Amino acid sequence: MPTPTTTLAMGPEFLDPEWLISTFGLLGILAIVFAESGLLIGFFLPGDSLLFTTGLLTSDGQYITYPIWLVCLLITIAAIVGDQVGYLFGRRVGPALFRRPNSRLFKQENLLKAHEFFDKYGARSIVLARFVPIVRTFTPIVAGVSKMNYRTFVIYNVIGGTLWGTGVTLLGFFLGQIDFVKANIEIILIAIVVLSVVPIAIELLRARMAARRGTTPAEQAALDEAARESQQHRPY
Repeated sequence: MPTPTTTLAMGPEFLDPEWLISTFGLLGILAIVFAESGLLIGFFLPGDSLLFTTGLLTSDGQYITYPIWLVCLLITIAAIVGDQVGYLFGRRVGPALFRRPNSRLFKQENLLKAHEFFDKYGARSIVLARFVPIVRTFTPIVAGVSKMNYRTFVIYNVIGGTLWGTGVTLLGFFLGQIDFVKANIEIILIAIVVLSVVPIAIELLRARMAARRGTTPAEQAALDEAARESQQHRPY
């Protein structure tokens, strides 16, 4: 009989990965992954910590008794389909989405952050955004609004969905078989959450610095890139 895993409550119970998994099972995991990947209302849901915990609980057979290959396959499909829905939604709604008023579940600033992320990284943003909370929800929508080439989007969507959905879940699965990880699961989960928030913190800091200098975040990013190139070509 598997030993219960004790996790540290890092927010409301309905956002706790273990509670979600124990309550809703694999179907609940797939629904959350789908919603966070492309539905406007899914941006606040746990992503990385949920996938890691899913792999962890699959490794010891607690709550999830399906083989890991099937769990990874279904999660990856849910992530890819979620982004596809987000892209089609953005393509259908178009620029009107940027005029939508703020509400409890929708903030223009989240959409603008994803837009800046998309402008900065182009097609690669579909893959990179998978590993950035909030941004991963809005980036496929922005790609649709921008009418990104559909074939290109599908290719990057499959790559990103596979790397994120399978990669993070497998990480939890294999680390979950290490005694040290089992004994310190609270610290591991906190570390994952912190690492997930770091990219957002960096972008917020950059936006604040840009506001003080009277430039947009995109312009500030360009200035930072120019400064780095100048440093590289400086004679020593």
